[in-house]
Amino acid sequence: MSYQSFAARTYRDDAVILRTHKLGEADRIITLLTHHHGQLRAVAKGVRRTSSKFGARLEPFMVADLQLVKGRSLDIVTQAVAKASYGDAIAANYDRYVVAAAMTETAERLTDVDGETSTAHYLLLVGALSSLSRGAHASQLILDSYLLRAVSIAGWAPSFTDCSRCGEPGPHGAFNAALGGAVCHDCRPPGSPAPAPETMKLLGQLLSGDWPGADASINIHRREAAGLVAGYVQWHLERTVRSLKLVERV
Repeated sequence: MSYQSFAARTYRDDAVILRTHKLGEADRIITLLTHHHGQLRAVAKGVRRTSSKFGARLEPFMVADLQLVKGRSLDIVTQAVAKASYGDAIAANYDRYVVAAAMTETAERLTDVDGETSTAHYLLLVGALSSLSRGAHASQLILDSYLLRAVSIAGWAPSFTDCSRCGEPGPHGAFNAALGGAVCHDCRPPGSPAPAPETMKLLGQLLSGDWPGADASINIHRREAAGLVAGYVQWHLERTVRSLKLVERV
């Protein structure tokens, strides 16, 4: 009976490690974003011991195939098989590390309650971490593209062409985070930023995944776009993404 009970509580899933913190002398609590079970918090017993067989596979930014057992309050990780070792390449570079930290912090916030879109968030985050670890594009562009797509999955897709309030065809010269992005002259609230046209174009490229266009952008427009993205994301999250403060903008 006990074997059947244990087997019934056991399940497997792929997961990206979002965050860890110490528990007792040798254990860790791992915050996971899984492919099929949403965001989970689980205990990994003994992983801080040097003899642990899978401790290195449960570090932030790693992707692993996990076996877990349902517990009363927290599930327990009983097996971990590495699927993608993005963590090593990311941790070796400070710029990549803080970008990855901002992405995983955002993913944790967005999937804490909403389980319906967690699979899409999982796939987006794994793809972004893969690009970041390979240096496929500038780290800051990968971050801003990830952030725009993540909030879009969450239901807050911005507009960078047509007016986000009345739908007037664009492009328009003003941006307002509270109204959803680009705004026309009639809908523009006082004090709304007026980004350069090239910045608005870059934002659209980052959202749509037009990497040739985004890669060709220049630093002044990347910096302006980054400020608008950060403001937009944090407005809709209704909280600060602390790791964004550590990202150095060139």
